[in-house]
Amino acid sequence: MEPATLVEYGDYECPYCGQAYPIIKNTQEHLGNKLRFVFRNFPITQVHPHAQHAAEAAESAGTQNKFWEMHDYLFEHQHELDDKHLRRYVSAVGMDVTRFDDEMARHVHAGRVREDFMSGIRSGVNGTPTFYINGTRYDDESWDEKTLVAAIKHTLTNSKHCPAKRKKKKTAVAS
Repeated sequence: MEPATLVEYGDYECPYCGQAYPIIKNTQEHLGNKLRFVFRNFPITQVHPHAQHAAEAAESAGTQNKFWEMHDYLFEHQHELDDKHLRRYVSAVGMDVTRFDDEMARHVHAGRVREDFMSGIRSGVNGTPTFYINGTRYDDESWDEKTLVAAIKHTLTNSKHCPAKRKKKKTAVAS
């Protein structure tokens, strides 16, 4: 059976995304290889001044095969996302700091972040976090773990799979 695909449009500085982070981690652990999780950047820069650079930092980490390590680190240190702290996190997750500094100075990953953001706009995202299960927007406002797991299990047993179309670089199947 194909795993269900859960897509989150998120902002590393958003407190609601921060609240959703452990729920998603637990959901991944609970469902294991029945769930594919995709994170798409949706930095709301008008409210969260560090969200754009945090998203670029995560994308930079992805080029060094450290996306998920950085993703987790950013949410676990959500209240310290200024450039000075981002640079510390690069070292903490084992990235090449010189390469990171160069990529951030040149905004190498800004286009990728913008691509995610525009994908969200086209999909009707207007706030974070916004979730989709197999391409269908998950609108349960509670997004607590029990409800989310139940919705994903329902999808696994009752619908045809339409996995999110996306490059696989930011996709993880929980093990």
